[in-house]
Amino acid sequence: MAAAKPQRTPQEVEDIILRKIFLVSLTDATGNDPRVVYLELTAAEILSEGNELRLSRDLMERVLIDRLSGSFSSAESPFQYLISCCQRAHDEGKKIANMKDKSLRSEMESVVKQAKKLCVAYCRIHLANPDMFQSGNSSASKHQNSPLLPLILSEVGGTISGFGGSGNAGGVKSPPGFLEEFFRDSDSDSLDPILKGLYEELRGSVMKVSALGNFQDSLRALLYLVRFPIGAKSLVSHNWWIPKGVYMNGRAIEMTSILGPFLHVSALPDHDFFKSQPDVGQQCFSDASTRRPPDLLSSFTTIKTVMNNLYDGLSEVLLILLKSTDTRENVLEYLSEVINKNASRAHIQVDPITCASSGMFVNLSAVMLRLCEPFLDANLTKRDKIDAKYVYYSNRLDLRGLTALHASSEEVAEWLKSNDGEKRLQQSQEATSSGSNNAGDLANAKPVSHAEKTKYPFICECFFMTARVLNLGLLKAFSDFKHLVQDLSRCEDSLLTLKDTQAQSPSPQLDLDIARLEKQIEEYSQEKLCYEAQILRDNTFIQNALSFYRLMIVWLVGLVGGFKMPLPSTCPMVFASMPEHFVEDAMELLIFASRIPKALDGVVLDEFMNFIIMFMASPEFIKNPYLRAKMVEVLNCWMPRRSGSSATATLFEGHQLSLEYLVRNLLKLYVDIEFTGSHTQFYDKFNIRHNIAELLEYLWQVPSHRNAWRQIAKEEEKGVYLNFLNFLINDSIYLLDESLNKILELKELEAEMSNTSEWERRPAQERQERTRLFHSQENIIRIDMKLANEDVSMLAFTSEQITAPFLLPEMVERVASMLNYFLLQLVGPQRKSLSLKDPEKYEFRPKHLLKQIVHIYVHLARGDTNNIFPSAISKDGRSYNDQLFSAAADVLRRIGEDGRVIHEFVELGAKAKVAASEAMDAEAALGEIPDEFLDPIQYTLMKDPVILPSSRITVDRPVIQRHLLSDSTDPFNRSHLTVDMLIPDDELKARIEEFVRSQGLKKHDKGQSMQSSKAAIQTTNEEMLID
Repeated sequence: MAAAKPQRTPQEVEDIILRKIFLVSLTDATGNDPRVVYLELTAAEILSEGNELRLSRDLMERVLIDRLSGSFSSAESPFQYLISCCQRAHDEGKKIANMKDKSLRSEMESVVKQAKKLCVAYCRIHLANPDMFQSGNSSASKHQNSPLLPLILSEVGGTISGFGGSGNAGGVKSPPGFLEEFFRDSDSDSLDPILKGLYEELRGSVMKVSALGNFQDSLRALLYLVRFPIGAKSLVSHNWWIPKGVYMNGRAIEMTSILGPFLHVSALPDHDFFKSQPDVGQQCFSDASTRRPPDLLSSFTTIKTVMNNLYDGLSEVLLILLKSTDTRENVLEYLSEVINKNASRAHIQVDPITCASSGMFVNLSAVMLRLCEPFLDANLTKRDKIDAKYVYYSNRLDLRGLTALHASSEEVAEWLKSNDGEKRLQQSQEATSSGSNNAGDLANAKPVSHAEKTKYPFICECFFMTARVLNLGLLKAFSDFKHLVQDLSRCEDSLLTLKDTQAQSPSPQLDLDIARLEKQIEEYSQEKLCYEAQILRDNTFIQNALSFYRLMIVWLVGLVGGFKMPLPSTCPMVFASMPEHFVEDAMELLIFASRIPKALDGVVLDEFMNFIIMFMASPEFIKNPYLRAKMVEVLNCWMPRRSGSSATATLFEGHQLSLEYLVRNLLKLYVDIEFTGSHTQFYDKFNIRHNIAELLEYLWQVPSHRNAWRQIAKEEEKGVYLNFLNFLINDSIYLLDESLNKILELKELEAEMSNTSEWERRPAQERQERTRLFHSQENIIRIDMKLANEDVSMLAFTSEQITAPFLLPEMVERVASMLNYFLLQLVGPQRKSLSLKDPEKYEFRPKHLLKQIVHIYVHLARGDTNNIFPSAISKDGRSYNDQLFSAAADVLRRIGEDGRVIHEFVELGAKAKVAASEAMDAEAALGEIPDEFLDPIQYTLMKDPVILPSSRITVDRPVIQRHLLSDSTDPFNRSHLTVDMLIPDDELKARIEEFVRSQGLKKHDKGQSMQSSKAAIQTTNEEMLID
């Protein structure tokens, strides 16, 4: 029977375990493991001290230092050796767990734990002082990246290969629990430089990396580090957290701050100098027109996914830092610095050298929206945390210089000054009532100008910062995208023109120009698809932004007392002084979202609808007419036939404020937009009124809105409705006249180009210019004609049920002149010169237009109970000709118009002819009229003379009332004038009436014939057209 194995003492077990962990030996017998190092000098010292050559926890640190300090052949680097020690300690710990002797197991677990702790501590010491322990290859590794980084990447699931410069770290893995021990509860002085170095490396690893590059490993590593309190503090105390410098600008912060390069990762195009790789446009969208739709869809999905990974990671980093009171202030300072240094991104032209990229600000927009999620609940319960005073008093964001909704900067300053004065007075009164006799206390009381930093809740800070970031980021990107699409469209039009020219007369220069344009179009197409991939295809991003602006709108309305009409009689200064872009950005986002399929699905739009109805016709609250016009553009996008969604129909047809105020406010805005104050106001108004006209046409078809419209026309017959009608008529005349004149010019150009032999003899440059002019004229005709059709259509359908305003004394002759002019153009002598090969191409539908004009004639005749319309028709000396009515009737019969309408129209023409004859008789009966009885503007006999208060000139009331519909000034000296300021001249009126009566009696007695006067009626010709 074999002898029993002798039991090892705890000291012997400890020695064996420590030798296995540290791979050292105090005796010459190192065994077969070549990694074991014989510490000869250490052994000699131990013997000289009278101790046994056995490793123990007391000798552990001494042995480790000697191992690290010595120079041993084929030894690992100090860091790698320490990591291996930690791994072996872990392995030994698992073996110890199987020991049966509880006392021994507990003791050995303590030894292993101490060994691990020691190794971790010396890892810190080594990384903080790389030159302390020498190794064979130390000089080679001196300038390499931190050896800690591959361990962190392996811990967070990243791949080592592909990480900038650390691919040689092989398959190194972090020993279990090593990193937690390394970064937990340690001396910040030793860890801080290590962490700062890691952050610099992470920043460098994502520099100029695009959405297709490997940024995710570095992002995960960053997130891992900031979860440790020491890691978070080290990050925000880094000199590159907020880089400082005299020449620091937005782009410099993006490129040099620790977070900047992470925020720069994007699919969006950037300036060539800062362009990221791989090139997203080239890799995903080159030759997009030839790619299969599934391939494009795959690219869109990939980019959206990786960008959302970036948004999630960065928002988590910021959230961790914001949750700690130690680091929150640093995050807010960083965000405010990024916003303030990039304020010029709001400009139309952005300098890419001094401003951060669109990619950075779009990313930051997505991140900020994630930070806002906790207070974007359905009921917006935390909106009371948002303090309007932040706009004027915050020392963090520079909001005071922004254009306000209504108040000027001087008005805001004066208001704040008066507010501060009142608060200071209140302070002094409180001090007096509390029994203070110290005059110095009052004299030294700080003015409430928030000189000391006011602490605002995080929700308040986050709200205003997000509003600024969205303005400079997402909304700016929308604007850039819109301009990009326009540039692309212009290039495509130019390319077509060049190819047309080349087909007629080829030249080498044209080939070069075409090649240049094709290259430009390819670049624009790639950029357009990059925007689409990162922003327009990300419905979650868009809907998060809509949730934010819903809060914005509800909060702003709260400043004026909530969602109720009518609005307060005066605009509260707190609302008037809010930045204009708060509202403009909300409207721009709604317009863009409305054009993206499914972007509005599930979005609550009622508050937006209320806001638009409340403010679009309220210049006392929102000064900028273009901003109010933008609200109409939003509504235009929501029309059911345009949005393709039945959900938006309820906003118009079942919405209380809409039913009460929508038509009224649209009519008011139609009038207000005549004078925008801009140098382009004349042309701008047509585009804005086009949107209003489309909306009004839709609303007319909704019975409840049509009833409201009729009620408004009745109530405002001489108010806003009359002004609306006046401008509608003005626009109709101008647009149709402009279109018809352009058609004549276009036909001249067509004739030039069709004469091939003559055309070929012209220089190439001239041919190119004339071709470009031809296409330009085509576009102008198409646009003007479309707008003219809309206006005439509105006159036709409204006049069927609302006739009274058309027949007012100040309006009836204006309406009659317009209709006569249109009739002359459509059936008069020059109608043949307006024939086009393809009139539909230019929206020119003369038959339909004639029908509508005739319907307006008939509608007004039906409502003309006082029989004044025929007389007004015949008084038009420029366009009226009785033969036009019979000519129009012939055309109407040929195109199949309703016989009853034709009969009524012919009957009206006959009445007008009789009225013309009677007018000639009456004029002849009056003889020579004294000048003082003639209106100085129209040179017609006055019937109701009034005196203008400023110039003291007497004019006929209907004439001046007609003038005031378009211009509220005295025509003789431009001073302000309104209808209620007119002074009746009763004495002159009586004299005129006496003159008319006496002249009538004279002529009656003489019984003279007026046939010679009747012959004086001249047939209208082309020289007599309205200018």
